[in-house]
Amino acid sequence: MTPSDNPAPGFDRDGVRRRYAQERAKRMTPSRGVIHDLRREEAFAGYLKDPFTPFIERKPVRDEVDVAIVGAGLAAVVVGAKLRQAGVRRIRLIDKAGGIGGTWYWNRYPGVMCDVESYIYMPMLEEMNYIPTTKYAPGDEIRRHLESIAIKYGLVKDTLFHTGVEESRWVEAGQRWIVRTDRGDEVRARRLIMATGILNLMKLPAIPGMEHFQGRAFHTARWDYEYTGGGPNDPHLAKLTDKVVGVIGAGASAIQAVPPLGESAKHVYVFQRTPSAISERGNRPTDADFSKHLHPGWQKERMENFSAAMLGLPVKRDLVDDGWTKYQARLIPPSGPEMTPEEIAARVEQSDYGVMEEHRKRIEAIVADPRVAEGLKPYYRYFCKRPCFHDEYLPAFNNPKVTLVDCPAGVEQITPRGAVANGVEYPLDCIVYATGFEAEITRFARRAGHPIIGRGGITIEEKWKDGMISLHGLTTRGFPNLFIMPAPSQQSVTTVNYTHLTVIGADHIAATIAKLDELGIAVFDVSEAAERAWTEAIVNCFRDTRDFMAACTPSRLNYEGHPEAANPRNGSYGGGRGDVFGYQELLAKWRRDDFPGWEIVKGERLDPRD
Repeated sequence: MTPSDNPAPGFDRDGVRRRYAQERAKRMTPSRGVIHDLRREEAFAGYLKDPFTPFIERKPVRDEVDVAIVGAGLAAVVVGAKLRQAGVRRIRLIDKAGGIGGTWYWNRYPGVMCDVESYIYMPMLEEMNYIPTTKYAPGDEIRRHLESIAIKYGLVKDTLFHTGVEESRWVEAGQRWIVRTDRGDEVRARRLIMATGILNLMKLPAIPGMEHFQGRAFHTARWDYEYTGGGPNDPHLAKLTDKVVGVIGAGASAIQAVPPLGESAKHVYVFQRTPSAISERGNRPTDADFSKHLHPGWQKERMENFSAAMLGLPVKRDLVDDGWTKYQARLIPPSGPEMTPEEIAARVEQSDYGVMEEHRKRIEAIVADPRVAEGLKPYYRYFCKRPCFHDEYLPAFNNPKVTLVDCPAGVEQITPRGAVANGVEYPLDCIVYATGFEAEITRFARRAGHPIIGRGGITIEEKWKDGMISLHGLTTRGFPNLFIMPAPSQQSVTTVNYTHLTVIGADHIAATIAKLDELGIAVFDVSEAAERAWTEAIVNCFRDTRDFMAACTPSRLNYEGHPEAANPRNGSYGGGRGDVFGYQELLAKWRRDDFPGWEIVKGERLDPRD
């Protein structure tokens, strides 16, 4: 390597590693990762209350359907719409929320928007003949778009809202799934789809004294506009003008909520445990002539272009051209017979330092106070935490009403009057927990939130206690006629644009169900050999990043600093970030070949439109 090839001038590998290790050590506290179980702790159950839609009493539903779907968020809406396109009429969705949207129903805090380009994140734009208003759409626009899809395909009237599933059980005698809910409902379904999403479990840290705080406290996923004023489309939080607000968290939720809070409140304290790597988002209105250059299939093409760029595959043109493709492309390991694995790793580490230095220099250029700027700088590898993109967060610290409280060990205690960090008590009128959700790598059984009981009384949780075993990450032996929407750490693939994976999964499941009906297949189950072979393939291509993650600052991506908890059985097809294109082609071939690896029981040929 010549000096002109150096992607990171001034890179001192040993010095950088020491600094990163020191910063990691500050944050590896015994209480890290300890959270409240909101489904079991009555004292904190109020944090889950729906502040957006009134609860309406109703009589229990007794129902017989072709497909029951657990969830009413992005994944559920897309697969429901695809099923309706395939001609399936008797569908029932079930969700704890009071409306359509999933994470976009719950996340209505000021400033919320997607961090993946809206033209590839918002699903079914062509089918809906809709163009997002901005490159990165605000949360309420995404929620309303999902609701529009649900309305168009008749899903809203078929959804049980404010309803939690208590049990899904396969009953052999009737060859049906029986789904029972906390409102006395009993839904009998020929087929069951789990579409519970990947960010559906609100994370509330267990900080001593929380229950004694005498002010107002809520999570960003249950924003209290009655207390703050404003609304999802009104960032002016007029009722906070005489209030001191503490924001606990410094990730994606916090960086979006802090600027409007800083503009509205008397004062805002931002309690930061680990700073995020924040690059420019560059949000802007959609060009007036954007739709003039589109052709049929444009969104699929754009999704695939983005996924290819993120995997380091050649693309003629980067259609998205944003922070994701700019930085991730620079950190894709180079290939070539002239480089050893050690040389490749060293080159990537050096490039990584250059990327992180750009982030740190950006902070210096924006934040006026050098002390505050230093506290906001991230000292870890780029892939240790999910990167963030924002244009107003860093400038907010030039606002005299916004104070950074850099506390690597976290908030130590909540008192009746405020929060204690670094041994100092900060008096507060309101605490906003901007602490996000349990990680995408959370076990599926926990995300599902209820017992899923298959043949012989075994549950998914019991079967997968030592790691997943499935076919394609979508079906598993002993649970006939059950589909699980693909997700990270679930033997499918991992993508930055979750919507792309959702569309692939929804297209596949809808096409599979349509073909099952066409062929008159009443029951399917996975053969033992098929799921064993698939699981072995996942394990064999597992990309072991545990050593890398062990050197990372603790985050939700490395089990809060304990990556040894990662299980190769919960990996991705293709390893690492996953081979999304190979996975899609494999599923299509599998359907064409009439479901190899399934044990099938035929029944009467069915018309799903009946």
